[in-house]
Amino acid sequence: MTRDDREYPSRPIVGVGGVVVVGADAAAGVGAGRPSLVSPFGVVLVRRRFEPLAGAWSLPGGAVEVGETLHAGLAREVAEETGLSVEVGPVIEVFDRITVDADRRVRYHYVLIDYLCRAQGGRLQPGSDVSEAVIADPADLSGFALTTRAAAVIEAGVRLAGGGAAASREV
Repeated sequence: MTRDDREYPSRPIVGVGGVVVVGADAAAGVGAGRPSLVSPFGVVLVRRRFEPLAGAWSLPGGAVEVGETLHAGLAREVAEETGLSVEVGPVIEVFDRITVDADRRVRYHYVLIDYLCRAQGGRLQPGSDVSEAVIADPADLSGFALTTRAAAVIEAGVRLAGGGAAASREV
């Protein structure tokens, strides 16, 4: 699927996203680019390079390819966007993201499935679809201007992660 196929689609596109948790000790060693964490773990955020949401901070993820499982698609997208390998865990939330143009035509329609993920290895670095990748403190996300939905998914993921106990292995 090309980027052009995603705009004004004939049907919804399945996408996956990850609340990627990284232990505080590991976060210090992967170039987090932010002050030290107050929380026991950080979450990976990316700044989108392309529409939809170009320039906005969000969770890593993207479209699932034909023949690819949801878990494999998410692991691939996270690796492409952040340089990290992840263990994909449970579903956090499923929702639609529908964007319409000035004429009220559907410009983008994604069915998104967000998962809790645990970083397993790699080194944080922005990939081709993102301009920045950082590890943020989930207790202080105010500087990222996240969408209401992204902030809610992160909050649910943090609760699901159990407050960070054994949130991830060293990266």
